[in-house]
Amino acid sequence: MVKAGDGGDGMVSFRREKFIPYGGPDGGDGGDGGSVIIKADRNSNTLLDYQSGRKKFSAGRGSNGTSKKMHGRNGEALVLLVPPGTLVFKLDAKKKELLADLTHDNQYIVAAEGGRGGKGNVHFTTSTNQAPRIAQKGDKGEELSLVLELKLLGDVGIIGHPSVGKSTLLTSASAARPKIAEYPFTTTEPVLGVALVGDRTFVLVEIPGLIEGAHLGVGLGYDFLRHAERTRVLIHLIDGNSADPKADMEQVNKELSLFSPALAAKPQIIAVNKIDIPDVRDRIPALKRQLKRTGLPLHFISAATREGVVPLMAAACNMLDMEAPMEAAKEEVKVFRPQSQRERIEVTRDGEIFVVSSQKAEKLIERMDINNREARAYIWAQLSSMGVVGALKKAGAVPGAIVRFGGIDLEWD
Repeated sequence: MVKAGDGGDGMVSFRREKFIPYGGPDGGDGGDGGSVIIKADRNSNTLLDYQSGRKKFSAGRGSNGTSKKMHGRNGEALVLLVPPGTLVFKLDAKKKELLADLTHDNQYIVAAEGGRGGKGNVHFTTSTNQAPRIAQKGDKGEELSLVLELKLLGDVGIIGHPSVGKSTLLTSASAARPKIAEYPFTTTEPVLGVALVGDRTFVLVEIPGLIEGAHLGVGLGYDFLRHAERTRVLIHLIDGNSADPKADMEQVNKELSLFSPALAAKPQIIAVNKIDIPDVRDRIPALKRQLKRTGLPLHFISAATREGVVPLMAAACNMLDMEAPMEAAKEEVKVFRPQSQRERIEVTRDGEIFVVSSQKAEKLIERMDINNREARAYIWAQLSSMGVVGALKKAGAVPGAIVRFGGIDLEWD
């Protein structure tokens, strides 16, 4: 649960100084409430802080306005730090609506907006009312339930056909222990591991086997191509025992380009696997001639025996150094909050009470002191300009009738 700060109330105040007879109103506006911001931070690794302990987080309330037209202090925003790769969902009536996918360091979303501060009486001066004794209350800050989910983010993705040895390579290069067996789609979900090169570490992610049509969702492809998008470098693992390793590589790259040109443009390292098999070792010279035409770095390895795995990881680490890290500039993820341009006003009956359905009217009344007669006169003048009074007359209401706006009943003056 997150709760943005409420706006501060505007003030009713008048300037009274000995030698200034026409001081007039000088009530200041209330400060805006603080917003709740969710920000990706590369120094955060888990969502455990939100899984245990506090379940509700609130931003600061805006201060009330004061005399001398002094604006109240704005409420302090609340910034919740999450790891890059966090999905932010809004939970509404047990349905999840995706608000943002925070993939980059410093990327953020304003999840709940603070309420606006109320206006002081200085704003309500008219030609017929030079000394208004009304002011607005601050708006309520947004309050909502959020669901945070962490999606895999890796530095280096291992891609290739099914059963080329991706899981074995991940096991050899890191402490990850994926399930391994001899059948297609051994891995049914991406697996992360941390590779150590000297005093450097980086995150490896195994992308389950990509077959023809993966970009359309054939096999297990579509969801896992999305994980590949989150990596910076790709190790393209090829089965050295395949009838046509180059064709296999071209088919996988085709799926990458069909899914996303940006994904296909990521730097790649070719790694020919299974050189522990005598027939594959004998093919190395021919494979070198065939694959060097791609212009990509080429390595020959045995994931099963770890031969060539250390140099391959070192090459991946060096390539990461040459690649720009995920965008570090502050970037706000926009949340679309639709607002109707022209509101339809409806009036229904609940016994003797006339019930008005209008968010604008409800907000107007929430921000005013309905016990203040001057404020009530202002409310009805505003309702008339909105078309609410006309709708009430059409429904049969007359002055003196009780009119309900949300949870507030008001007598029509």
